[in-house]
Amino acid sequence: MTPAAAVAQALGGQRVLKADIQSELDLASVAMDGLPAEAAAKVVASGLLSADELYQLVIPRRTLDRRREEKQPLTVIEADRLLRVVRAVVCAVEALGDTEKAGTWLRTPNTALRGETPMELLETDIGARMVERILGRIEHGVIS
Repeated sequence: MTPAAAVAQALGGQRVLKADIQSELDLASVAMDGLPAEAAAKVVASGLLSADELYQLVIPRRTLDRRREEKQPLTVIEADRLLRVVRAVVCAVEALGDTEKAGTWLRTPNTALRGETPMELLETDIGARMVERILGRIEHGVIS
């Protein structure tokens, strides 16, 4: 499975996204059209993010509730935030072997990040890239 397909699966797959995702270009296209609000709910239901993390990193609770009630998709900005966070979490699951280990790692202060938790850094693109670089080093056997 490609990394993009793994992210799509975490968002609810073809049933939720209404598209067959095989590449990052496919993900970008779906994000530009607006991800369904249900994709955010799938991420929480799967245990990849807590509801509070979703509300802090991606979309405020009231805004998400409104999107669901009015059957509106996430905006491009909200979709981009969701994709950024899910991409990093999926990367952690792949690097560390399972969801529980990834969750623990993401929520534990990390000396390579000056004591910040990786999850806190997912609020920005540069922070997410730093987290993904560290996970890449872990995958290749470098202690981080």
